[in-house]
Amino acid sequence: MAPGILLVTHPGIGSALAAVAERLLGRLPLKVEVFEMAYDLDPESALPAASAALRRADGGGGVLVLTDLYGATPANLGARLAHLGTPVRRVSALSLPMLLRVLNYPELPLDELPAVAAAGARNGVVPDDA
Repeated sequence: MAPGILLVTHPGIGSALAAVAERLLGRLPLKVEVFEMAYDLDPESALPAASAALRRADGGGGVLVLTDLYGATPANLGARLAHLGTPVRRVSALSLPMLLRVLNYPELPLDELPAVAAAGARNGVVPDDA
């Protein structure tokens, strides 16, 4: 069973990245859910809705949770999601290259996706001296 992807971000980031990925790739090869956390939303009150998004993302192979900023509220909420029973792996510093790289390896198991995500982010940074 393929893993799913949950983008846990500040407002506007996750939905924009998911929309661009879908536009570029067409049909997404993995299930992608987005949970955007409002700036004034209490993390404790956000947990039930985020948990529901996690369950929607899980097709039986666990969920890769990608967050936008390590240490920020969405990343902390992602850490809470990792303790709810669904197999979860987390990576922060979400970027479009990271998301696209993960989506290009839908056959990989959950445990291998964090390294793929990190490689996508690293390889997506290209100084352009032109």
